[in-house]
Parts: sequence; C-alpha cells; structure tokens
Amino acid sequence: MSAVSMGERKKLSFFREVQNELKKVSWTSKGELLLCTKVVIFSTFFFGLSIYGVDLTIRSVLEGISSLLRVIFG
Repeated sequence: MSAVSMGERKKLSFFREVQNELKKVSWTSKGELLLCTKVVIFSTFFFGLSIYGVDLTIRSVLEGISSLLRVIFG
C-alpha cells in the first residue's frame, strides 16, 4: 500500500507544481492575441501568393525557352 500512496503523492505534488508554475505565466491579452493572429494569417497568404507568382513566372519562362528550342531545332 505504501507504494501506491507514494505514487499518488508524487502525482499530487506534480500537479500542484504545474498549477503554481501556470500562475507565474504572463498570458497575452485578447487584443494582442487577435492582432498576432491577423498578422500570421496575412503573412501566410502574402508569402503563399508571392511564391505562386514566382512559380508562374519561372514556369512561363521555361515554357518559352522550350518553345523557342522546338522552333529552332524542330
């Protein structure tokens, strides 16, 4: 029985320590969280569209070179 109660004491001690540590955390405000979320979403779309644009440009240049080589070398 002592092994069970010792294990339970360790678990209880662990959860108390976790609770005490969570009280020390400085949580962000709701406004700051919303602003950061908007910045992340905007940045994701911006960089995604930028990569898509570069991809289209490279693809069209390579297709143009391919067409030119087909015309020259038949």
